[in-house]
Amino acid sequence: MRNHELQHAGTDDTARSGGTVPTSGGPTVAVVAYTTTLERTMIEEWLRSDAVPTEYRTPIRPEAYDLDSRVLAERLVTRTDDPLILPVRVAWLPAERDGARRVRFSDVLALTNPRNPNLLVQKWLVRKGADRYRIVVAQPARLTELRAALTEEDRDADHEALARYVTRRAVVALERAERAVIGDRYKVPRLVAAQIMDSAAFRRRLAEIATEHGMSRAEVESRARSSLDELVAVQSRLVTDLFTQAMRPLHAAAWTVHADESGLRALRESNRRHSLVFLPSHRSYADALVLGDILAANDFPGNHIMGGANLTFWPIGPVARRTGTVFIRRSFADDDVYKAALEEYFAFLLSKRFNLEWYFEGGRTRTGKLRPPRYGLLNYVANAIRRGRVEDVMLVPVSITYEGLAEVAAVAAEQTGATKKPEGLTWLVRYARNQRKRAGNVYVRFGDPLSMRDLLVAGGDPDLGAPALMARESTATGPEEMRLAHRKALQKVAFEVAVGINRNTPVTVNCLVTLALLGVRDRSLTLEEVRAVIAPVRRYLDRRGVPQGGVHMLDVEGGLDDVLSSLTHAGVVTTYAGGVEPVYSIQPGQHLVAAFYRNSGVHWFVNRSIMELAILYAHANPGEDPTRVAWEEVRNLRDLLKFEFFFPDRDTFEAQMRDELAGLFPSWGDTPPTKDDALTVLIETGFFMSHRTLRSFFDAQLVVAERLAVRDPALEVDRAAFLSECVAVGRQMLLQRRLYGPESVSSELFASALDLARNRGLLDRNEDADVVRERRRAFATELSALAGRVALAESLDVSNRKVER
Repeated sequence: MRNHELQHAGTDDTARSGGTVPTSGGPTVAVVAYTTTLERTMIEEWLRSDAVPTEYRTPIRPEAYDLDSRVLAERLVTRTDDPLILPVRVAWLPAERDGARRVRFSDVLALTNPRNPNLLVQKWLVRKGADRYRIVVAQPARLTELRAALTEEDRDADHEALARYVTRRAVVALERAERAVIGDRYKVPRLVAAQIMDSAAFRRRLAEIATEHGMSRAEVESRARSSLDELVAVQSRLVTDLFTQAMRPLHAAAWTVHADESGLRALRESNRRHSLVFLPSHRSYADALVLGDILAANDFPGNHIMGGANLTFWPIGPVARRTGTVFIRRSFADDDVYKAALEEYFAFLLSKRFNLEWYFEGGRTRTGKLRPPRYGLLNYVANAIRRGRVEDVMLVPVSITYEGLAEVAAVAAEQTGATKKPEGLTWLVRYARNQRKRAGNVYVRFGDPLSMRDLLVAGGDPDLGAPALMARESTATGPEEMRLAHRKALQKVAFEVAVGINRNTPVTVNCLVTLALLGVRDRSLTLEEVRAVIAPVRRYLDRRGVPQGGVHMLDVEGGLDDVLSSLTHAGVVTTYAGGVEPVYSIQPGQHLVAAFYRNSGVHWFVNRSIMELAILYAHANPGEDPTRVAWEEVRNLRDLLKFEFFFPDRDTFEAQMRDELAGLFPSWGDTPPTKDDALTVLIETGFFMSHRTLRSFFDAQLVVAERLAVRDPALEVDRAAFLSECVAVGRQMLLQRRLYGPESVSSELFASALDLARNRGLLDRNEDADVVRERRRAFATELSALAGRVALAESLDVSNRKVER
């Protein structure tokens, strides 16, 4: 037999012993993992050869035991000496093609898995040479060390438990050693459910649940195993390779991917110490595919993606589970066993430094901007830190921004009452067909990683840092106070993640063009009129240093024509070319789609828009202190929009607004400009933004406010029925020209407006009905006046006047 090539790599499991384990003090025992007799023979020949590292050699040839807990229970763990346990196995490799070793569909068609070939293929590969296999050796550990480590976890462990423990440690060590050969992207967990069920701490938690619910321990443990079987992703390297090849066309044909990979090197270094939790914005079903491709190309291990049960249908569900997707039930509030299993699974993955990924918004955005965050999964990560399972976890905000999306039309239809079509095989075929259409570029940017521990401490988490000491010393801190304190800390975490995503979200060409066309009602624009609207906005973006995606193409001759042509081809814009020159407008029925593209970058203009409206408010109240009045209105507008956008604390926000004002008056210093000067300079900038960016949100709030104003405050508001009512009445108000555009008629915007109303006490049935009724009327009056001020901003917009010339 030819010489076997050795790949020797250490593991974190034994690194704590201080490097290489010396052989003095006991013999070496090889625990051999094999699937065929040939592999066993190859390893035995290797053990007799000079290829065995010097530090593992003994005068007597190492004994070889099967890596099987039953064998080890009988032959290894009962030994009275202290052997050095050396895990060994054979790793088979795909042929190298284009500088990479990955399984292809042609390999499968040949009825073989190059990573796990059958005996006949193994014999053929061995005869060919050592290029297609390696003898993999994991760093060893002594039996006494493993026994001591298990005893520290579980003092009641017997010989069988020790044998299972040694088996798991050897399997994990071999997996880590093999990654030195095949790359980090193939990092997969092994024996997860068995390790969790053998955890003494988890068994104690199950015993507590059994006591609390009056159930037998056996029943609770059975349900826990079932929950883990349902949760644990059974990753396969073969399926990972094939799935990547099969799914890449779903995005490669539609988009050209532009990834800012400058921060990935620092992320990889951070990943050596902590798990990474990737938290992308969620605009498309393709998000996970786009991000996964980028991480795989940079040799990151595959993420465990937390997904919803809506995607468990065949073939996506079974395949996705074998590539790392964890399907979580939509609802499990009353199932304490499932919750305990999920929390333990999270802690296990994080403690082993596996990376996670999910969409903290809870689902795809319906409007194009970030949705309010969901805290459930973040809380499981926080609990792993609070309970000392991991020291820290790094959260990675990821912005994924598309120039075009075929699925936006369906999302827009749902906002006006259309039923969401369930995901299934028919849906998948239709989705794949739509993905063959060219949709432009997709921009992927990574925010700076955030220490979750630091964010929790900064948010006042009662279990961490100085607040934890105070909470332990206080006898007044009850369960409800602790729950609220934990939620407040998680809100701080979610806010910083959202800011990280928004800060890295670029303004795209489609964002700018739809911003221009949505800002004029019932009117088409020529090419030069569109350019006139966009020009001052671009100067503003450049001055503020806002990231931009592909906007430079507008400087190329024919670039704007191409953008409008692309939007026309996608059905978002309509072009009339039968006159002297082409004119462009939003296609009837496509305003919500156009608003989706506009809203992808709308957050960059919110502060500017608030400043405009505050200056106009001060100008409309001449008898009062203009500075005080303006700042009061700034705070009021922030409060009106707090369920739509992510605002920092008040001090930071006001500092941002001063910075915005300083952009208009670079030398204003401590003396604020007069209201007349402020309005004059604002007009001279050449553009107003509030009517282009905020009008649809305020109009939606007006619909909600007016529907509440005519309702009896004593009646409970049924959320679903009320939102349907708002959609119907909103259409009527649109036909009456009381709303500016169709993009205001959106169940998503109405839902946020209803949350705002609840926050303002307008749904409180415990207060005096007359008081609530008056508040509702005042709310509607305020929004009606605000709509007039937005219309005034539109009339002052110089770029609009250029359009109207």
